[in-house]
Amino acid sequence: MTGSTEHSTTPAACCDAGTDPAPAAPRLWTVDEHLADVLAAVGPLPAIELQLLDAQGCRLDEDVVADGDLPPFDNSSMDGYAVRTADTEGATDAYPSVLPVVGDIAAGAGELPKVGPGQAARIMTGAPLPPGATAVAPVEWTDGGTGTGVAAAAMTAPVPDEEVRVLRPVAEGAHIRRRGSDVAAGTKVLDAGTRLGPTQLGLLAAIGRATVKVRPRPRVVVLSTGSELVQPGEPVGPGQIADSNSFTLTAAAQEAGAIAYRVGAVPDDADRLRAVLEDQLGRADLIVTSGGVSVGAYDVVKEVFESYGGVDFRKLRMQPGKPQGFGRIGGEAGVPLLALPGNPVSAYISFELFVRPVIRTMLGAPDVHRPVVRALCPVALRSPAGRRQFLRGRHSAADGTVEPVGGAGSHLVGALARADCLITVPEDVTELPAGSEVDVVLLDS
Repeated sequence: MTGSTEHSTTPAACCDAGTDPAPAAPRLWTVDEHLADVLAAVGPLPAIELQLLDAQGCRLDEDVVADGDLPPFDNSSMDGYAVRTADTEGATDAYPSVLPVVGDIAAGAGELPKVGPGQAARIMTGAPLPPGATAVAPVEWTDGGTGTGVAAAAMTAPVPDEEVRVLRPVAEGAHIRRRGSDVAAGTKVLDAGTRLGPTQLGLLAAIGRATVKVRPRPRVVVLSTGSELVQPGEPVGPGQIADSNSFTLTAAAQEAGAIAYRVGAVPDDADRLRAVLEDQLGRADLIVTSGGVSVGAYDVVKEVFESYGGVDFRKLRMQPGKPQGFGRIGGEAGVPLLALPGNPVSAYISFELFVRPVIRTMLGAPDVHRPVVRALCPVALRSPAGRRQFLRGRHSAADGTVEPVGGAGSHLVGALARADCLITVPEDVTELPAGSEVDVVLLDS
């Protein structure tokens, strides 16, 4: 699941004169290597059957075929009168067709009057078309049963009317919703892989489906680590800061399609962190942490995660976000873990590059990665050698340009909030002149 840790070859000269060889430098992973390693260890979650509203945001794991017709019967699309077309031929205001009203049909009616030659039945929108009728005359085309010969605006006459005056001809089939005109029985209405939103759920309900087989939304537990963190709204003492990472990452997980649980900040205490993890494992398909993955003396995250086994901490050729942790808690069948750096910008960019693709993969989504476009940068860029740099930027689709927002610091949350993309500078590039074309990862997509 995780790659091996490689070491560089120690020059032979280091061993001359009895000296000890210098310690080998740890391997630096590329962004692509780390991402491939992470994605190789996860896949779509097993499909389950869910009630319709519980399935919102999930993707279908089956083709859905309608068992019956929609609408299930011929019905009226207007308030008016069910008539025979032949009985309205030549009708005008001066010479209306005067038809006895044989009944009143409301939506949901079961017993329907038969409309014979020279007859009409008052009918409401959505009500079933009675036998014998071939069209519906809208109430505006009649006197509404008032006997005045004046077109009516509403169905206000007694129930049933004695007779109605139809003031214009009604074409065959007018104002009738035919059975199966929306969906015919046996028609495939939704493909496997379709994301279920409000309209798709409404269609499923309309064809009579109460449950549906889907790939569930992954449950993502998000927690921040660090004794310096306090909850927003609480007093901030000396050396303390408000915990923003858990809010950023929880919201990002939800936006990616997950069901996200924000645990909040956990102090730098191994026993406390272990207790929180044990408490959360039962409801997690994925655990995401921020902080404690560097080489600080009080970084207990490594200590705790390594005690579970199967978690690898590594350094990447990227800026920001060099230190990363990845593995499973509880062996090969355990819960996947992505441990991100603690600086806010590093944590968010790491989420976009690595965690979001994991969530999208678990969902079974076809669009695992953010879209990448090429754009012209009107300002010069500098980047450290050997690192793929991700600068925050604002992209203009109108003119195909992108400009950096703020500096490169991994603590600049103000600039991050104004950005809608990431400007990528490759590992082997240290300078780009103004007007260069760059890769841009679109975040607002």
